[in-house]
Amino acid sequence: MNKSSKQRKEQVDKASKLSIVKQCDLLQIHRSSVYYIPKGESSLNLEIMRLIDEEHLLHPWLGVPRITTWLNMDKGYKINKKRIERLYRLMGLSAVGPKPNTSKRGKGALHRIYKYLLSKLKIRHSNQVWAMDITYIPVQGGYLYLCAIIDLYSRYVVGWSLSNTMTSNRCRETLQEAIEKHGKPEILNTDKGSQFTAYEFCHWVTHPDRAIKLSMDGKGRAIDNIFIERLWRSVKYEHVYLFPASDGRECYRGLKEYFEYYNTQRRHQSIGNQHPQTIYQQTLKIAA
Repeated sequence: MNKSSKQRKEQVDKASKLSIVKQCDLLQIHRSSVYYIPKGESSLNLEIMRLIDEEHLLHPWLGVPRITTWLNMDKGYKINKKRIERLYRLMGLSAVGPKPNTSKRGKGALHRIYKYLLSKLKIRHSNQVWAMDITYIPVQGGYLYLCAIIDLYSRYVVGWSLSNTMTSNRCRETLQEAIEKHGKPEILNTDKGSQFTAYEFCHWVTHPDRAIKLSMDGKGRAIDNIFIERLWRSVKYEHVYLFPASDGRECYRGLKEYFEYYNTQRRHQSIGNQHPQTIYQQTLKIAA
């Protein structure tokens, strides 16, 4: 291949049906050179996004109207609601509770909605239920998206990825890598974001080859995604905000170290002060 690395990177088409991973393999470039380039915004927007993220972690029930009021009256900004709505969408945020939902929810024939299956379910072992979500990660001069999958019984992070895109394809790739490494769950729980309601994602998950049951959070119910929200708080307060990354690759390396610590060294009160990896392996049940 005679083209330079830069020229090959420019050939990657994020709108293509061929996954980014596959395109990188064919073009002989590392996926980090495509995925870990932070998405840019104005310095003011990045400043506001950081404030929104911190406030959302503390008070996830606050929606766009109240966050707009808080920024204007308590933080001294002069920002209109439309700007905050746009930033919420970029960050993949929505308020919990009976308030307007500002997340990008897919509509139409190309999207599927599934019932919430966990309300009366007793989770008794690893690989029974996984939860999957996406969150915004600030990086110097921009931001990236972190996608993570957690085993609800053990709190073990079975898979994660960092990217400058949050498409259904990227989510599927992350899930596929986790399944190849750990086996498949009986149930996968997500929110109703467009990445997870997309037909191609739902079809892949529920295909007879995998036969995973899909469960989706009830609209505005904080309890439905409480475990993944706790994970985001831990990641951000214990790592992301303490050690700001200067670029995407540094962000990736730091998260890799953190998740290793989280899984193998960090003790959790909710699982008897054990490590997630210990509980995960003790109760592991690989679905047939």
